[in-house]
Amino acid sequence: MRKKLIILFIGIGSFTLFAQQRDHRTREYIAPVRIVWQQDSSRITGADHLLVPGNGQSDLANNRLCVLKSTPTEHPALLLDFGKELQGGLQLVTGMPPSHDPVSVRVRFGESVSEAMCEIDGANGASNDHAMRDFVVSLPWLGVQEIGNSGFRFVRIDVLGDSTELQLKEVRAISTFRDIPYLGSFRCNDERLNRIWKTGAYTVHLNMQEYLWDGVKRDRLVWVGDLHPEVMTVSTVFGYNEVVPKSLDLIRDITPLPSWMNGISSYSIWWLLIQRDWYYYQGNLAYLQEQRSYMTALLRHLISKVDPSGQERLDGNRFLDWPSSENTPAIDAGLQSLMIQAMRAGEELCTVLGEDALASECRMVASKAIKFSLRKKSRFPSEKDRITPGDKQAAALMALAGIMDAKEANERCLAVDGAKGFSTFYGYYMLRAMALAGNYQGALDVIRTYWGAMLDVGATTFWEDFNMEWLPDAGRIDELVPAGKKDIHGDYGAYCYQGFRHSLCHGWASGPTSWLSEYVLGVQVVEPGCRTVRIIPHLGDLEWVEGTFPTPYGVIEIRHEKGADGKVISHINAPEEIRVTP
Repeated sequence: MRKKLIILFIGIGSFTLFAQQRDHRTREYIAPVRIVWQQDSSRITGADHLLVPGNGQSDLANNRLCVLKSTPTEHPALLLDFGKELQGGLQLVTGMPPSHDPVSVRVRFGESVSEAMCEIDGANGASNDHAMRDFVVSLPWLGVQEIGNSGFRFVRIDVLGDSTELQLKEVRAISTFRDIPYLGSFRCNDERLNRIWKTGAYTVHLNMQEYLWDGVKRDRLVWVGDLHPEVMTVSTVFGYNEVVPKSLDLIRDITPLPSWMNGISSYSIWWLLIQRDWYYYQGNLAYLQEQRSYMTALLRHLISKVDPSGQERLDGNRFLDWPSSENTPAIDAGLQSLMIQAMRAGEELCTVLGEDALASECRMVASKAIKFSLRKKSRFPSEKDRITPGDKQAAALMALAGIMDAKEANERCLAVDGAKGFSTFYGYYMLRAMALAGNYQGALDVIRTYWGAMLDVGATTFWEDFNMEWLPDAGRIDELVPAGKKDIHGDYGAYCYQGFRHSLCHGWASGPTSWLSEYVLGVQVVEPGCRTVRIIPHLGDLEWVEGTFPTPYGVIEIRHEKGADGKVISHINAPEEIRVTP
């Protein structure tokens, strides 16, 4: 009997172990939508068969095949387009060529056509870091092979051997994603804005893998600063999803204090700000209470980095975003602003948790830091009419922290030269600061210009970075670069994302999605758990806007229409548990 019990317990333990490791993501198979390019096309027949949706099963019929036959001097290849950015891999279904020997092929994944066509040469930024995107694999005779795990839209396949025949019944992308409903929505009479909202939502959706990543090609990591715009998009589009607390807990657990999350002091602040915003949107007090020990220790650690005069003295990597990384005064002002926001969030959260003494200390440190900032009178740009990279980041954070008048920040810096000087990460905070200044129309124009420009060159997700100066003579990412045109992927980028290393699906670039829902649709969360929301639309030049907003109690349905007299008429249907205020 004892032996049977031991076996039973081992069996139960094994079942529990494997149950905990189950992948809850969905796999979807997607056929290519077009063949972009062929090499030695005379050696390829039936390529169009690959565009027909298949069933993933090899069979003995051996018809409707794409056949590639190499010679000692000709090695056929083709480039497939799967229509949109995906996270996942590739399924290849093979036929019955005369030889039963495995066929060696080279496979290259790319977020752009040019990336899928490039070599890893040490100079163009292309690499196999974080995910294998360029490799050789052997395909079986009459079988199915699944390969790869990366972010991509395009795939190039080359037959490597001489006098070799490859028969392909199917080549399908394996899209791996969380199969969750889009509870939030946004529609208006400007289709460009509608596409931008959806693209930001899709960008974050792809990054909602087992954890919430920065990018599906690179770095496929939990960078907690990147998470703030992403979490705002998750809350706006999907409502609650376990990927958020799972990711926040991961970075907490691998970062014992006094270390900074990801080695960056501002990123530990972003963890705190995410906790505040997540609590407001989801109202999960039990989860917040689980953070008490780490959160209070982090707040005390942050307080120790403010000197008696009220100036922050953060160590570690002093970083806001990449485009501002060479502007030391902007970084200093930005970190001061983030410290003030951290102390305000700390006061709120400690009050909820009953940590009254620490809440009071946070309030006093915030007051001291504000007084220091007002005495210092930092302004960006420091020289009027001369805006340098990083100035808009600093001005935005200062306005949001209340240490620079929002209207002054807008007129002096944020609205100058439109989208010039914006970044995909901190662009979200620039938009929020412009809204604080009442410049909703200017923010809408920037969204159309800056994020819309990525769509204009073929993007289906938003990028790690983007610069308006890249546009002149730029080719599209979904085409071979024409002679005389610039490769907007391979020729640009900066810092750690030069050339093809540049991620074209980065969640921190999703800011317009939550911004449009918060300021145009007008939904602002006033009380934790969305128990009270304020709905104040700002249509700018739009005629109407409608959409939905997810809450723990259900979806709020909203429509705003501008009448002939310019006044906005609103129709709002909210769950009865929610109080809506104008």
